[in-house]
Amino acid sequence: MSKTVYVIGHKNPDTDSVVAATAYAALKRARGLTNVKAARAGAVNPQTEYIFQRFGVALPEFIPDLIPKTEYYIDGVPSTLAENTPLWEALALLEKSPRQVMPIVDGEGRYRGLFYYNAFAKNMLTKINPHRKAVIPTSIRHLVDTVKAQPLVVAGDIEAGFNGRIVVASLSDARFKDYIGAEPAQNKVVLVGDREEIMRIAIEAGVRALIITNGFIPSKEIARLAESKGVSVLISPYDTSSTSLLALYSTPVTSVADGSVKPLGARDLMKTAKHAISESAARAVPIVDEHDKVLGLLTEGDLIRDPNIELILVDHHEFTQAVDGIQHYRILEVIDHHRIGTFSTAYPITFINRVVGSTSTIVTSMYHETKTPLDRRIASILLCGILSDTLVLKSATTTDTDREMADYLASITDLSIEELGRDIMASASLAARLPIDQLLRMDRKEYEVQGKKLTVSQIELTNSQELLARQDEVLHGLAQMRREMGTYIAALMATDITKLESLLYIDAEREFYSYLSYPVHQPGIYILKDVLSRKKQLMPALTEMVQTALS
Repeated sequence: MSKTVYVIGHKNPDTDSVVAATAYAALKRARGLTNVKAARAGAVNPQTEYIFQRFGVALPEFIPDLIPKTEYYIDGVPSTLAENTPLWEALALLEKSPRQVMPIVDGEGRYRGLFYYNAFAKNMLTKINPHRKAVIPTSIRHLVDTVKAQPLVVAGDIEAGFNGRIVVASLSDARFKDYIGAEPAQNKVVLVGDREEIMRIAIEAGVRALIITNGFIPSKEIARLAESKGVSVLISPYDTSSTSLLALYSTPVTSVADGSVKPLGARDLMKTAKHAISESAARAVPIVDEHDKVLGLLTEGDLIRDPNIELILVDHHEFTQAVDGIQHYRILEVIDHHRIGTFSTAYPITFINRVVGSTSTIVTSMYHETKTPLDRRIASILLCGILSDTLVLKSATTTDTDREMADYLASITDLSIEELGRDIMASASLAARLPIDQLLRMDRKEYEVQGKKLTVSQIELTNSQELLARQDEVLHGLAQMRREMGTYIAALMATDITKLESLLYIDAEREFYSYLSYPVHQPGIYILKDVLSRKKQLMPALTEMVQTALS
């Protein structure tokens, strides 16, 4: 099974992160890699939602975490057995199965049990116990298919199942007549050679079926009698010993399957699967969807193999900012424009880190450099990604490359940078009306300074007064977030793109406040004049203040 490659941004994604993932996945597909998909690690903000809706682009798949789950380790849909498959046929299919275990499904494709050799051996012993009469679930159809018999007379529904008891007519005529008449015969399957008197006795007794061995064809009188009595007559090409053995194997595979192995869902954790596999006699467990349809099969060998997904990271590379569980997967590439932190891999990867104001700028340049045609919708959201992350090319992080790529995208989309910039920044202002818990988790990034954790969110506004009116809610929310996360600082940088300045709402350890060098607007709120970039302007200064406070 080919691996799925997810292109994914950081947790609490901003517009640039979601746009870059979408556009880079599209670039990969355009260049022939069909197994690449865009993903996002969190809910999108109002600005991102507006942009994607405006230009008719589907949001990337939402992956809340990458903690190992069964769906990431299954190797495609396995071969299954229909529940009414004759045992003989099921054994032939099992022999060809690479895992020597097969799920059994009903007529709707729903999981019913597992078929494997140990289950077959254990359950088959109960059917051929010499101290008990052999009773097997079967049907005339199963007998015909398994014994390779030629139907001479078929009475009733050939598909109808019944619990048949195999009787080999080895007694004398008189003794057989007493034996067959000693108890009801309607579900007996009698095996006989060329003895027509035995055939007549069995038919008169009303047996369910008569199997004549060695290919012997009875007289027309026997056939007419069987038709009148409603007895099926089958001609087996095999001798009596072989025919009796094959008749036992005509039972449906469900009768010798293991129905005790309960399936797991696609989103169940691999640690749950590991326990389930160890508890399963088959050392295997099926994976099903919400309708019990089989999606995959996990065995002990799957516990040590690589998962079926790989990752390309955009707009970040530090694991503290990445989707939870990322350490379990192979990272193929990183496309980023932030500082390089503590990132390492056990193997070489493609790592592209450029000094620009937006990851969307890097992705746009890659389209340009590879001469890959840009879909108008993708070009439109790329332009929005650049304008969003550079605050319409006004941020301190903006470079000539950002301006060049924005002009290029504007020319092929026929969009005005100024008008589009106003629209997307106005949509960002809707964030000020969101519930505080949701607002503080938008575009939130985590940092570490001398062993202390910091969390800093950022939103853009066209009017800072709307959020100031909720300052008590914001500060209370930050205090609660800091307690829950155990961080040294929890902050929100609210950037007013009309005034080209920001307000820093902050909750921190008490001793830190004396080291904050920004002008105080109100307790817990600080004025960041001409500060628009969290990456290039706020974090270097904030890091230095924390280091001073901790020294």
